[in-house]
Amino acid sequence: MKLKIKRTLIFILIIAMVLSVAACQGKPKEEDKGLFKAGKYVGEGQGLNGPIKVEVTVTANEITEIKVLEHKETPGVSDLAIKDVPASIVEGQGLAVDIVAGATYSSNGIIEAVTKALEQADADINALKTLPVKQEKEKTTTEKETDVVVIGAGGAGLASAVSANENGARVIVLEKMPKVGGNTIISGAAYNAVDPKRQEAQGIEDSIEKHYTQTYEGGDKKGNPELIRVLVENAYPTIEWLEGMGMEFKPELFTVLGGMWPRAHAPVKPLGTGFIDTFMNYIDEHKDQMEVMVNTKVTEITMENGKILGVKAEGPDGDVIIRANAVIVAAGGFGNSIEMRNEYNTQWPDLTKLKSTNHPGATGDGITMAEAAGANLVGMEYIQLLPMGDPDTGSLSGNIEQSVENRIFVNKDGSRFVDEGARRDVMTKALFEQEDAFMWVVLDSQNYPTGDEKNHFNESINELVAAKRAYKADTLEDLAAQIGVDPSNLVKTVEDFNAHVDSKEADEFGRTLYQWKIDKPPYYAGARVPTVHHTMGGIEINTEAEVIDTNGNVIPGLYAAGEVTGGIHGTNRLGGNALADINVFGRIAGKNAAAFK
Repeated sequence: MKLKIKRTLIFILIIAMVLSVAACQGKPKEEDKGLFKAGKYVGEGQGLNGPIKVEVTVTANEITEIKVLEHKETPGVSDLAIKDVPASIVEGQGLAVDIVAGATYSSNGIIEAVTKALEQADADINALKTLPVKQEKEKTTTEKETDVVVIGAGGAGLASAVSANENGARVIVLEKMPKVGGNTIISGAAYNAVDPKRQEAQGIEDSIEKHYTQTYEGGDKKGNPELIRVLVENAYPTIEWLEGMGMEFKPELFTVLGGMWPRAHAPVKPLGTGFIDTFMNYIDEHKDQMEVMVNTKVTEITMENGKILGVKAEGPDGDVIIRANAVIVAAGGFGNSIEMRNEYNTQWPDLTKLKSTNHPGATGDGITMAEAAGANLVGMEYIQLLPMGDPDTGSLSGNIEQSVENRIFVNKDGSRFVDEGARRDVMTKALFEQEDAFMWVVLDSQNYPTGDEKNHFNESINELVAAKRAYKADTLEDLAAQIGVDPSNLVKTVEDFNAHVDSKEADEFGRTLYQWKIDKPPYYAGARVPTVHHTMGGIEINTEAEVIDTNGNVIPGLYAAGEVTGGIHGTNRLGGNALADINVFGRIAGKNAAAFK
């Protein structure tokens, strides 16, 4: 009996062992499971202008392809992010990739969309976000020679480069950011110029003298009259120069915020992409004589015995040394340098926490380098703020206004508080006096008849409403309820404004610019706050764009153009004058640098 029981137990044990082995063989080990569930997955993330949709293809252990299927990002601004971010994820096989500076929202939107797609593939997202160990590459030194080297590939730098080449120079442009464009490519792109043909067609009276006077007085007479004269007299001929290279402007002129008069030209292409595309098309056609090097930060303007030798820079592969006859500094202002803002600010509350409309590279490097080379700095305390920043980002995107004449600003009570056609500093100071330094821009459907029309930042009002960056209502009372202001105040405010549109008389704030009543629903509102926009101070130049030293003498071979310079706009820059400034003086700087030997 005991032997029978023993045999039975042995048999059961053998069966259990067989089943256990079979089970182990049938179940894959955890490490053999793979990183992904193979297939194609679609994910969606939020970009600057709307959703970004991607398709991600994976095998069991590899991300093999990422396609951006749909997006509403601005061409020219987001292109590099849409190209490079998916490629970097595939190359690095992970989500810990660098965003493209100047295209932060587009980059993050793509990463978010890929993340959501990979979640569907059962990926370990935390592991994919782990930073890979970067292999240090051996550094090299690159040396080049040219006629003219330009520091900065924004609007002023590219205008300078094209002008220099037109006048016979070989040119190298150095840009510290990963893409060209600077502040110009993300700007509203309004370009002030007296233009009799277009203005007469709209019944607008204007003159060079009026533009000069408004610019001079708009800067509290602190701007250099000679530089202002060059600006206003050359603004329209420079538009003709741009048009000669293929750039297109819309036929209707308008008054830009703080522009004081309807002389602003709007490019056909969105934002400032028209300027940058025009210059880059020219550069692409002259590659044998011109070169643009991105991710290359200039660290020093080299000199010997008062003579310009060129520049030193740091590139992705090591040091870069450029020898040149002339150097043009066009590296922009310091709107995104908190340290410089606080060092020079004398007229505003503390600017430490205030956001900026500027791109990330606007940190004053060119000003600092030029000062080290002996340049005199002027007007550094004049920092321009706008009342038009996005509450979340500080950028100009999301601004629903189309023209100064047909919208109003109201505070959290639903009441107006300033002349909306005044100088930018006047409007911003008034905004700081309102609750939370916060306001709403209010207008009606005459600005957006269908809702699909674009604002100056390539966004439709329908897109902004869908993203809750703007509000829409069929009545002013409903609009007031949505934005949290007193309905009776808002209705009374609009009625009072409409009465002045009829009378054309100045109101209690001194407003005189009117176009039409706000009386055709639907009505729209968008939130705005103060933001750092432009730095009027910088390198002192003369009318030939030559840099002036601390003794009042020209530094031979050193030129400057654009926001890096000071002395043109005085205490306050008129809206629409910056695009004229960078192109006018960029063109002058390039021509004169090409002639310098």
